[in-house]
Amino acid sequence: MPALLPDTAPQRVLAVSNFVYTLGSGLYLTAGVLYFTQAVHLPAGRVGLGLGAAGIVALAVGIAAGHLADRRGARGVYASTLAVQAVATAGFLWADSFWLFVLAVGVASGGKAAGQSSRGPLIRHYGGARPQAFRAYLRAVTNVGISLGALAAGWAVQVGTVPAYRLLVIGNAVAFAASAVPLLRLPPVKPVPASAGPRWAALRDGPYLVLTALDGVMTVQFRVLTVAVPLWLVSATTAPHSLISVLVLLNTVTIVLFQVRAGRGVASPAAGGAAYRRAGVAFLASCSLISLSAGTPAWAAVTLLLVAMAIHTIGELWHAAAGFEVSYALAPQHATGQYLGVFGLGGGLAEAFGPALLISLCITWGRPGWYVVGAMFALTGLAAPPAVRWARRKGVRPAEALPENTVSAAPIAPTVTG
Repeated sequence: MPALLPDTAPQRVLAVSNFVYTLGSGLYLTAGVLYFTQAVHLPAGRVGLGLGAAGIVALAVGIAAGHLADRRGARGVYASTLAVQAVATAGFLWADSFWLFVLAVGVASGGKAAGQSSRGPLIRHYGGARPQAFRAYLRAVTNVGISLGALAAGWAVQVGTVPAYRLLVIGNAVAFAASAVPLLRLPPVKPVPASAGPRWAALRDGPYLVLTALDGVMTVQFRVLTVAVPLWLVSATTAPHSLISVLVLLNTVTIVLFQVRAGRGVASPAAGGAAYRRAGVAFLASCSLISLSAGTPAWAAVTLLLVAMAIHTIGELWHAAAGFEVSYALAPQHATGQYLGVFGLGGGLAEAFGPALLISLCITWGRPGWYVVGAMFALTGLAAPPAVRWARRKGVRPAEALPENTVSAAPIAPTVTG
């Protein structure tokens, strides 16, 4: 079990802010789509279209915000993204037409992408000797916050009235705004002068872009639990529908308990590449077991799905640890925000196109599609170690790019050498 509180005051500030933020995220992730379909009465197809468009728009925003955080100071930029998300989320209350919905959700998605990349320099600056380990701790906190938010959202879904859904939206907006308040106690990070490196170095770093693409493919695995498994369980198996909640709980509790521990063994880019490979094998095994749950008695389907989700969650732990290590260790310190913004492109694409891909292969095609998806994950994992070796040979060296007048308040992760 990871320590309840981090060691330093800045880390505790970031953890508190993250916890409050994810309470709001849990509200939206659980019932956001239902708000637009049940309370606003938008057609489900148009809601899906709007969310996909918002995801695409958010891709470019992350890179720009990360670059701005490097040059103008990460604390102010990150706090601003939280304010933008709060305002945009409050705007859901007035999004009573398709185009107003697209505008509000597009701004909210852009703010989320911008926040993820602009937070990166803060985590690196205050994360201690290994900011990747602190990032793993924040992921455990994230799952606690989302779980509690999901419990509150369950009340709104159970009541099912328009006022209940509107209260959910208000709570989401308030949580986003409140998460910016603790940042006032966070010492600012000194901006890096523009002369420290090329303006868009991350977009010129071929090996890092390859790793971004590979991580993006692997990130589709997050939608297996939230999209493919519920639809498969309901349409293709005899397992009780309540098993969906059990599977989500199993996944969440395991991540809270073991994400930090999983990250301890992934302490170098080479270890990150190996963790990607192990994750791919785990996802192949879990997808295969999920496919076998169709056409079996209820007890067998339940057993197969529980075992499959346990294996999938182990793969998720390895995948997350690998992504934290590779994205930070191979990014030069002077352009942390920009590089993490680029790395987030893979996740953004997975979020935009992953659900449609999984539904097409796993649900529409059926059992063979699960094997194809599993093989996709396994092959991606196998490609990661050589891509990491290429990045270490060809990539920008963080120590060489650090300007002399930049002083960090905490030790920085070991630099990557060729």
